[in-house]
Amino acid sequence: MALTLYGAILSPFVRKVRILLAEHQIPYEHTFIPPRGQPDWYYDISPLGRIPAIVDGDVKLADSAVIAQYLQDSRGGPSLYGSTPEEAARVRWLEKYADYELAPHCTFGVFFPRIVACSVGEPADEARVQASLNEHLPPLFDYLERELGERRFFLGDQFSMADIAVVCQLINMAHAGELIDEARWPGLASLLSRVTARENVSALLPAEHQLVAKLSGRM
Repeated sequence: MALTLYGAILSPFVRKVRILLAEHQIPYEHTFIPPRGQPDWYYDISPLGRIPAIVDGDVKLADSAVIAQYLQDSRGGPSLYGSTPEEAARVRWLEKYADYELAPHCTFGVFFPRIVACSVGEPADEARVQASLNEHLPPLFDYLERELGERRFFLGDQFSMADIAVVCQLINMAHAGELIDEARWPGLASLLSRVTARENVSALLPAEHQLVAKLSGRM
C-alpha cells in the first residue's frame, strides 16, 4: 500500500513533507484535506484535525516534524538532519523555530489574512498583516540572519530540514506578495532563492501559484 499524505498544498507544513518526499524519491498518494472543516473520518488519522497527516501501512501520524523524522528514519536516504548529534539538534531547533515562531506571522499573519480570507469572502485584515511585517517578523528574521551568517545553508554546504522549514514559511509570505528585504536580510533572501531553485522545490510551485491566483480572484 502506497504512503498517503493528507493536506492542502499551500500549507507550509504540507509543503515541508512534500519536499522531503521528493528529496528522498519516496512515492506517495496525496489526498486533499482543507485546513478548516475537515471530515469526521480524518480525526482518526489526525486527532487534532491538523494538516498534514500520513498513513503508511498501519502507521498513522500527524504533525509535519514528526512525519518528517519518521520518513527519514524509516526510508533512509541522504540525511536532512546533519551528520552529528549537534547538527541534528541544530536542525530540529531551527525547524521548531520556523514552525512555532515564523508560522504565526508568515503564514497566519500575512498569508491567511490576504489570501485565505479573500477566498472565503472575508475582508483582508491589513492591520494584522502590517503588524506581522513591521513588528513581529523583523526580530525573527534578524535571528535567522545571524544563524545563517555567510553559509549557503544553515549547516554550511549541507541542505537540511532547517532550510526547508524556514523557506516553506517564506514561500507563504511570498504568495501573499511579500518578499524578504534583500538589503536588510541578504542571507535569508539568498536562501529563499537558492532553495526555491532546487528541482524538488521548484517543481511544486507552479501548481501553488495557480491555486493562489484562483483563491485571490486573479483567475
